[in-house]
Amino acid sequence: MTEIIKRSKALSVNPLKASSTLGASLAFLGLRRAIPMMHGSQGCTAFGKVFFVRHFREPIPLQTTAMDHVATVMSADENVIEGLRTLCEKSNPDVIGLPTTGLSETQGSDVLRLVRDFRTQCPQFDHIAIVPVSTPDFTGSLETGFAQALEAIIDVLVPVSSCVGRRRRQVNVLASAALTPGDAEVIREWIEAFGLRAVMLPDIGDSLDGHLIEAEHTPLTLGGTPRDEIASMGESIGTLVIGASLSRAADALRTRTGVPDYRFDHLMGLDACDLFTETLAELAGVAVPAKIERQRAQLQDAMVDSHFMTGFLRVAIAAEPDLLAGMSVLLTGCGAEVVAAASPISAEVLKRLPIAQVHIGDLQDLELAAKSQFAQLLIGSSHAVQSAQRLEIPLLRAGFPLYDRLGDFARPWVGYRAARQALFDIANLVLEHHHDTPAYRSVFWSGGPREREVSSLAAQAHAGLVRH
Repeated sequence: MTEIIKRSKALSVNPLKASSTLGASLAFLGLRRAIPMMHGSQGCTAFGKVFFVRHFREPIPLQTTAMDHVATVMSADENVIEGLRTLCEKSNPDVIGLPTTGLSETQGSDVLRLVRDFRTQCPQFDHIAIVPVSTPDFTGSLETGFAQALEAIIDVLVPVSSCVGRRRRQVNVLASAALTPGDAEVIREWIEAFGLRAVMLPDIGDSLDGHLIEAEHTPLTLGGTPRDEIASMGESIGTLVIGASLSRAADALRTRTGVPDYRFDHLMGLDACDLFTETLAELAGVAVPAKIERQRAQLQDAMVDSHFMTGFLRVAIAAEPDLLAGMSVLLTGCGAEVVAAASPISAEVLKRLPIAQVHIGDLQDLELAAKSQFAQLLIGSSHAVQSAQRLEIPLLRAGFPLYDRLGDFARPWVGYRAARQALFDIANLVLEHHHDTPAYRSVFWSGGPREREVSSLAAQAHAGLVRH
């Protein structure tokens, strides 16, 4: 079992954690015609918006209740009710997400009660779904806030039903915060290859994949999971839960609908991909398609091609638990060794990893561990660039945020093809930063002074200028 080393410092140095409020907002951005409204100060929302815009390089619909110093001390109830009324009147969204921040939680705001008060005062907006969720940013992380928002979405938008299997080719997919827009597209295509139809919750692959639209501006999300499809999740034949962080959300969905679920900690590496493929074949009642078999063979060939670079490679990883779990299994499956790992929060999945120790802390903790264990590769977000430079080892960018490379936000990591590309990228990073022992140069080599003198004398003798 992995040893979990808890934080021993009173402060964070080069923080690794992103707030749970940010994670909840990201989950709401995966719904169609939706908008998150953070219950907090304008600075809380502005900071989160900067993170999202730098990562996705897209306009992000995000609103705030704009608590000022007076509302913070006295009461911010009117800010919430007035903010909801304004959004309903001006934007007419299908869904409004209402995550709290550290400021409103410290004040003691009860967003569930405030939503009930809004319903009483503004019954004309009953057709608009409002999903309140408590996500104080002083506890948890982006992953936990995302999972809490998903649980709240299921509670509000999925009706209690007993219609399992009515839609015989439909499967639900609960997608964790570790998945990128590219991952969402891969999973959808993977499922469709077996003749099944996926209802993904949330679907950031449809809303945050970086596509252009004809309209110059929209105050709501450009895509994502439609509200009516979320309501139909109780009619599916099964639920595929991708990410250990979504266990409570999966429990809630199964309790409300009775739909059986199949849970996966991640979809990275050969074994995890095989298990997911076998589950899809069982649900669809068909054989594995030839193109999936070919992709698996390509991954196996990549494992053979790259094993000289990945075998016994010493790796350090800084990531949220779900991503850390997937990365560690992918690396150890190709012969590498994870010698240092850091996560912003503790989670049960960390205890099942093929790693000796996991530090619950920040990037400084990871950097010190990586240095003491002579790590040769670092995996982390763009915040880990300085650590990699000080350690003088290459950095493979993964996680959130990624703001110093174009397109990395949409890079897929799950599936056979993505694992193959990840192995190639890791192998190439190792090759580029491999330092050989300088070759011995004889004094008689072509560029040495003695060699030039001998060559000159030989040339003169050949020309008859020197007597033998």
